[in-house]
Amino acid sequence: MAVPYLELKSEYLEIKKEIDTAVSGVFERSCFVLDENVSSFEKEFASYLGSKHCIGVGNGMDALRLALLAGGVKAGDEVLCVSNSALASVLCASTIGAKPVFVDVEYETHNMDAAKIGAKITPKTKAIVPVHLYGQPADMAPILETAQKHSLLVVEDACQAHGALYKGKKAGSIARAGCFSFYPTKNLGAYGDGGAVITNDSEMAEKISMLRNYGQTNRYEHAIEGFNSRLDELQAAILRAKLKHLDRWNNKRREIAKLYAELIKNEAVLLPAEKEYARHIYCIYALKCAKREALMQHLKKNGVGSLIHYPIPAHLQAAYSHLGIKKGALPITEKTCLEELSLPMYPQLSEGQVRQVSDAVNSFL
Repeated sequence: MAVPYLELKSEYLEIKKEIDTAVSGVFERSCFVLDENVSSFEKEFASYLGSKHCIGVGNGMDALRLALLAGGVKAGDEVLCVSNSALASVLCASTIGAKPVFVDVEYETHNMDAAKIGAKITPKTKAIVPVHLYGQPADMAPILETAQKHSLLVVEDACQAHGALYKGKKAGSIARAGCFSFYPTKNLGAYGDGGAVITNDSEMAEKISMLRNYGQTNRYEHAIEGFNSRLDELQAAILRAKLKHLDRWNNKRREIAKLYAELIKNEAVLLPAEKEYARHIYCIYALKCAKREALMQHLKKNGVGSLIHYPIPAHLQAAYSHLGIKKGALPITEKTCLEELSLPMYPQLSEGQVRQVSDAVNSFL
């Protein structure tokens, strides 16, 4: 591909010296689990987000799952979520015995439609997990208002929203807990799996810290039943090096998105919109096209990579067939899943590459 959908090596080469120094420092110290890099990254990321606590965990799904558990969600409870995200946004509820209940999304943003939450609330509803999909925050004010009215826990899925803003506040720092993934493709990505929970609730932070490490309070002293879900020391060192560049890289993504918006002039596609309350950081540049498969093949023939996020919504996956939800139950979700196509989006894209992608989209008939 002349313009691959994603290319991570160029990012590494851009800051190679910093990454190599960070990694070699871990090997020199030879302490690999919950050492100084994890604790330092937790402080630095919490500070970046304007929050009191950051707890590093094994991955983004565990971040969501442990936040729900620490917030009191248990087997038999219902958790409101969306169906058009990565399956981890739903598995976090079902794997602890809670029932995912799907709320349809807004067509323009792909995010949870706050106006449709109320109809989904039952006496069993315990929590809401809005996803800040593709890097644009969900409209949190009405979500939090509904949650407060019904005494519900809100856990932000900010796994694609590192540095995004909602009304001037960092995504992930708005609700009682916010969860991040550091999968390599994220705006702040590790070189393997990693995740974190953000909270201002000291009691919740303490419980998540225990849950991630076998339920320990001290070594060999287990207050609760826990898990093994610890952010790796090597990954924390890498994340510390990369965090310094996050805002610059996010700004570059926004510049690329602006250039796409200026250059792409094809009525067959609908470009992503940025809401007035948001600062989108374009983890994914997701356009819509009714003839998505044809567009994808056209781009491929023109040397441009693309990807679909996410072709089969969770409620239509075999894994959740036991819920008995039929096709058509979430019409906007299903429509977005049929039309979404992601263009190349990473800070190291050159202007020439962005122009090549745009020309390819414009030549699609």
